[in-house]
Amino acid sequence: MKTAKKISLIMLIIGYLVAGANHFRAPATYYIMIPGYMPFPHFLNIAAGFFELLFGIMLIFRKTRAIAAWGIIVLLILFVPVHVDMVLRGSFYLEKLHVTPLIAWLRLVVFQPLLMLWAWWYTRD
Repeated sequence: MKTAKKISLIMLIIGYLVAGANHFRAPATYYIMIPGYMPFPHFLNIAAGFFELLFGIMLIFRKTRAIAAWGIIVLLILFVPVHVDMVLRGSFYLEKLHVTPLIAWLRLVVFQPLLMLWAWWYTRD
């Protein structure tokens, strides 16, 4: 594996481990993002955190890396309704972070697809 891809993989692993742990460290932040029409927000938050941690760990090992990458892609697809809801809400706060409509749109149409592509890069090792 080339150096840039190794560094990118380490960043992806750390990112998902931190993001997954954050679901348990600061759950209130995620409850705000979960659309009101989705049932069991506490369970959804725990499940998202669990799978982010699981896939982050699985990325470490060559044998499970492709499965983890596909799992991350599926998670990101499952998160799309959350990001659409954020766009529809307009301006709101996530703790001290002011989420403007521009930020919500960027998350939905730029950041999510880039994260999917980043994970997809590791489906082909």
